[in-house]
Amino acid sequence: MYQVRPYRPQDREAVWTLVANTAFFGAPVEPFLDDRALFCAAFAAYYTDYEPARLWVAEASGAVAGYVMGCGDSRRRTRIFSARILPAVLRGVLQGRYHVGRKTLRFGLRLLQELLERAVPTVPLECFPGHLHVNVAAPVRGRGIGRTLLETCLAQFWATGVSGVYVMTTDHNRAACHLYETLGFRLLEARQTRLWRGLVAGKVQNRAYGIRLDW
Repeated sequence: MYQVRPYRPQDREAVWTLVANTAFFGAPVEPFLDDRALFCAAFAAYYTDYEPARLWVAEASGAVAGYVMGCGDSRRRTRIFSARILPAVLRGVLQGRYHVGRKTLRFGLRLLQELLERAVPTVPLECFPGHLHVNVAAPVRGRGIGRTLLETCLAQFWATGVSGVYVMTTDHNRAACHLYETLGFRLLEARQTRLWRGLVAGKVQNRAYGIRLDW
């Protein structure tokens, strides 16, 4: 059994741990980064620290077993990331709080190349201003937790007037793609990526899915 409830400040460590444990195609982050704390500070801090009202967790046996992180205004998230989160992460690197090794440097260079080559799908933010991220702990997948989290988050988006929401994934995450499609998301754009070469077998396609909530 599980319950979906609003995020609480005391959940932060558990959520960050789950973020790191599911960052690499549902598996732990370590294959492509040296320091999971660095990843969480860069990726998860916005949702836990700047927009926690749109963060929901699934609790099973008294522990956080899943999460959905929502953002109602993706442009705001970009502004805060650039002005506050990224500078804080860079200070942490310079001060030695985060370990930057070969894996991190390789990933950083590949990510920069991805952006320069525009391998990330384009999303029309005027139509889909919100976005979300969802993940469930490996031992409890297949129980409908992801669907419940998404339905809860989408209901909140609708109730608060967010006209559209998008999500980023890859074609390797077939279960997630199927779930999004059954909930009414449609594929907005797909682009091949070389970000994961050498780490994942075969080609990988970045996918952006979107759903309108004002129809």
